Amino acid sequence: MKQAEQATLWIRLLQKTAERPTRISVISSILAIIFGLLVGLIIMVIVNPGEALPGFLTILFGAFNEGLRSIGNTLYFGVPIVLTGLSVAFAFRTGLFNIGATGQLTMGAFTAVYIGVNWGFLGPLHWAAALLGGMLAGALWGCIPGLLKAFRNVHEVVASIMLNYIAMYMNTMLIQQLIYNQQYARAMSPQPSARLPVWFLDSLFPGSSVNIGIFIAIGLAALLHVILNKTVFGYELKSVGFNRDAAKYAGMNEKRNVVLSMTISGALSGTAGAIMFLVAGKHLEPVNQLMQEGFTGIAIALLGLSAPVGVFLAGIFYGGLEQGGYYLQLYDFMPEIIDIIISVIIYFSALSLFLQKFVAGYIRQKIGAEVEIQEGSGIK
Repeated sequence: MKQAEQATLWIRLLQKTAERPTRISVISSILAIIFGLLVGLIIMVIVNPGEALPGFLTILFGAFNEGLRSIGNTLYFGVPIVLTGLSVAFAFRTGLFNIGATGQLTMGAFTAVYIGVNWGFLGPLHWAAALLGGMLAGALWGCIPGLLKAFRNVHEVVASIMLNYIAMYMNTMLIQQLIYNQQYARAMSPQPSARLPVWFLDSLFPGSSVNIGIFIAIGLAALLHVILNKTVFGYELKSVGFNRDAAKYAGMNEKRNVVLSMTISGALSGTAGAIMFLVAGKHLEPVNQLMQEGFTGIAIALLGLSAPVGVFLAGIFYGGLEQGGYYLQLYDFMPEIIDIIISVIIYFSALSLFLQKFVAGYIRQKIGAEVEIQEGSGIK
């Protein structure tokens, strides 16, 4: 009798695990973070054994090194990555791969800075107009590969990669022609009225650079969660992503949904670009280099399992690592060690795909075998 109860409990445990692939994905993401940090520690030991442990602890607790100031800066660094991560994750959830977040971010950044430099007549609405302009520019840049995908069946990866470079060169050209500061060889600074307000955050996190971008990121993450999981529109978007032909057969407008998905995704990246540069002390530069925040968003989307809440947490975690890397020079380490750790974490994030595909399949086979054994032995 005891053996029968143990077998039944074992089958129930396997069934619960197999029915909840999200649990497997969460575990694999946590393991990816742990392995990535361990690899970083090993590298630090090899480079500078004497300072490896204190430097590693600085990375882990960088968000708290200077108390509330460090926490505020962690939120500041994390917000653009959260938004580009949400951009990529939203496209993922609708069956599209938006690798063009960098181009959308670039166009959003330029548009926001242009409005910030020239539209001072808007007064207290200046920052809101610049932010909205960046969002619309990113949406337009994301709409282009969506239209090509929907009506000409051009793969969004190819189209968005090409648009990344078009955005990069256009950014350089437009800065030099429209908002160039010859004295410093960079774009002009947005007017003070175009800078994102901090509201009460400067007293909550004194000395930090945090602004209302954190509230924007929280609001957009919550909005995307509701759209994807609680609305008919979100259901249609995901249905088109799973199977365009089946969605069309069910009466859904699959072309419209593809365009809307890429447009919304682009708007999120454009918002990230606006938030990055509507601050004091940060300037657009006319250099032909892709902004890495868009590619980092791909990593954060994978690490956050393409779920808005997960992406938000992963982006803030990245902000904490960036803040920790800021102090690494005190221990004779280069801040680039943070990029190495993030890269390793992303490689290990592939474990989630492995675990979902192979481990879950193994569990289902195990359930079948256990059921057959029970039926053969008469265990109920």
